Amino acid sequence: MRASTPTSTRNGHGDHPIPREAAGDGSPLAEALARAEPAEPWSLALEAGDRNTLIRALARLSPLEYDRVREKVAEHLGCRTSTLDREVTDARRKDTGGGDGCRPAQADLLVEIAAEAEPFRSPDAVACTDIEVAGHRETWPVRSQGFRRWLCRRFYEETGKVPGTEALQAALGVIEARALFDAPERQLFVRVAEHEGRIFLDLADAAWRAVEITARGWRVVERPPVRFRRAAGMRPLPVPEPGGRVETLRRFLNVGDDDFVLVVAWLLAALRGRGPYSVLALSGEQGSGKSTAAAMLRALVDPNAAPLRALPREDRDLFIAAKNAHLLAFDNVSGIPGWLSDTLCRLATGGGFAVRQLYSDQDEVLFDATRPIVLNGIEDVIGRPDLADRAIFVTLEAIPEEHRRPEAELWAAFEAARPAILGALLDAVAEGLRRLPDVRLPGLPRMADFALWASACETAFTAAGAFWEAYAENREGAIWQVIEADPVASAVRALVADRRRWRGTVSELLTALGELAGERLTRSKSWPTTPRALSGRLRRAATFLRRLGVEIAFLREGRDRRRIVEITAIPPEDAGTFASAPSAPSASSEIDLKINDLGADANEIATVPTPSASPNQTSACEERADATAALWTQDGRNGPPRPSALKSLKHGTHSGLDRDADGADAKIPPFSGERADGVGERWDDVEFF
Repeated sequence: MRASTPTSTRNGHGDHPIPREAAGDGSPLAEALARAEPAEPWSLALEAGDRNTLIRALARLSPLEYDRVREKVAEHLGCRTSTLDREVTDARRKDTGGGDGCRPAQADLLVEIAAEAEPFRSPDAVACTDIEVAGHRETWPVRSQGFRRWLCRRFYEETGKVPGTEALQAALGVIEARALFDAPERQLFVRVAEHEGRIFLDLADAAWRAVEITARGWRVVERPPVRFRRAAGMRPLPVPEPGGRVETLRRFLNVGDDDFVLVVAWLLAALRGRGPYSVLALSGEQGSGKSTAAAMLRALVDPNAAPLRALPREDRDLFIAAKNAHLLAFDNVSGIPGWLSDTLCRLATGGGFAVRQLYSDQDEVLFDATRPIVLNGIEDVIGRPDLADRAIFVTLEAIPEEHRRPEAELWAAFEAARPAILGALLDAVAEGLRRLPDVRLPGLPRMADFALWASACETAFTAAGAFWEAYAENREGAIWQVIEADPVASAVRALVADRRRWRGTVSELLTALGELAGERLTRSKSWPTTPRALSGRLRRAATFLRRLGVEIAFLREGRDRRRIVEITAIPPEDAGTFASAPSAPSASSEIDLKINDLGADANEIATVPTPSASPNQTSACEERADATAALWTQDGRNGPPRPSALKSLKHGTHSGLDRDADGADAKIPPFSGERADGVGERWDDVEFF
């Protein structure tokens, strides 16, 4: 089909234009017009009896071809177009044995024009098309404004007319049906896609180019094998430049060294084609650059006309935003309600949302997405353990006044460095694709896929193991942050520190915790007022409490199957699953570590196998066990000590122990692991709890 307005040729007299399409070789209209002598006007040809042949030739044309020539033919025949339409309609009925009117409807012309596009359907039953525009391929859903504009433009190019609204809607219905029932299925992505072991990043530029990332490196491609969808507000990424360094980004983020490693790890996860994704929580005092940092991080992955938004008011708004963007950034967050915390959990690790379709009683609109998320606020706004377990907490440092820069100057410097920073991040992604199959971790946390991917990429920008160490410490801090902010969890820890074990019904536990918390706290809105509410709070905090040395078990006993809660002090897990695997024990002695007086059922807390050791080494271990027991009461929290305290105890540097007469910290000599036979086997990886 031609993209230009039909041109014309002329007969021998030069006064009767004949459409060029009609004069082309082999067309029915060309055969009809060829019967007239070139030197004769059309009127002579028609008087000679060629009118019927011409009408029959017009009847064999397609609706679009007939619409191009009907007005000019009617003009030369000296009749109205409606008269010509009736004659051609009669000729068609004779040839086909029936049929409707001859003049082609605009909807039919639009459907015929749309045959230029290549339709397909997405897995969630969305009709889409690939169209050619200015030498490149574009992908649009059939019902999108992009495809409507293209179709109207092509219709005007072919006919010189504007399609009607009803005709356009009718044509779109037919085009959509063809895509859903007759076209192949293809996945539709937003900004980032993973395909056959390769990652594709949509540059969102005018030429619809993308970056292909493999284990060997990356390159810019004109026609990626995957299909990307362009949503409103998307902005193009710069063409990445090779040879950049990730450390360049450090100049624009006022974070510590460990936090910078975590931020880069989060960025590299966002550039991966699939989740789960960790939630990045930025906090800091006012003026610390939280909003600027969040906007810059988004500009490196998924730039948008509105980079930062307020929190949505309902699930539907959040999933619509996730449908139209790869990365979500929420600014100035003061608090997260419970329903939104649950929704963010689903969005970070994968989840869906369904809502009734408008003007329908049976159909649903489904939203299914997994997206990286940035939250920033002055306070630590994440309070629920399930969201905190998916999050990375980063505190931005205060910016001294002498180090502040004008925003325009800062963004100009960032834009100049952005192509090289993006290229360095893509180098790290390629490194991750290359190393991921061989990565092994000491343990797998809740966000296991994120941790594995970040560990695979880290050697491109930092030392091996730096991410794991920073992530473990960040998780430890998150546990304490959530537990200390939860009055119920804090009361449970105080209860266990006092009794070491508690057993009873949920109602009895609510009363016991209320006595510990005091009247002022129990009257607050954050305190549960019913046994059912307390049970839910306990289940939410159980995972983090277990890591801090408090085990909560829900049991049933008796004939009436009464629900019983049992709370017991246990050895705290050193940052949960982040504890290193112990070395293999020798076939010799074991040292039983016991903590104070935990009761007959819990006196043997941990048994640490050791190699054959000298009396001095055995004495050091016993001193370490006594010091660990002291931490339960001297760490200032009336409960199990922080995992960081245990970590410092392992190296003999804990400062929370009894002080000597001079006020110096009592030191517990670290266990060197020197075997009695002189073999230098190290036991630094042994975690005592």
